[in-house]
Amino acid sequence: MPKVTFRIADTDSRTIDAPDGTSVMLVAVQAGIPGIVGECGGDMSCATCHVYVEDQTGFKKRSADEEDLLELSDDLRETSRLSCQLKLSAATPEVEVEVPPHD
Repeated sequence: MPKVTFRIADTDSRTIDAPDGTSVMLVAVQAGIPGIVGECGGDMSCATCHVYVEDQTGFKKRSADEEDLLELSDDLRETSRLSCQLKLSAATPEVEVEVPPHD
């Protein structure tokens, strides 16, 4: 079962076990992680699940549609991803996600 560690600001982190096939966004929303909203429910149409992922091993590369939505995000980085597009699997046993600061 994959483990996802959410780093929230610089002061808090939470690690959550998640079943294979689940998106990082769904894990975050179900766990009440602040800063990850997922308004569109994972349909990749809102960018309210923007996160940073340093090690993207095991995840698919960003699609053109994901790139377009990320362009709308504040604080875009090379490591920016939409967490709805990050599906957990045996190839992603331990994932660390940084939640961008939100006002």
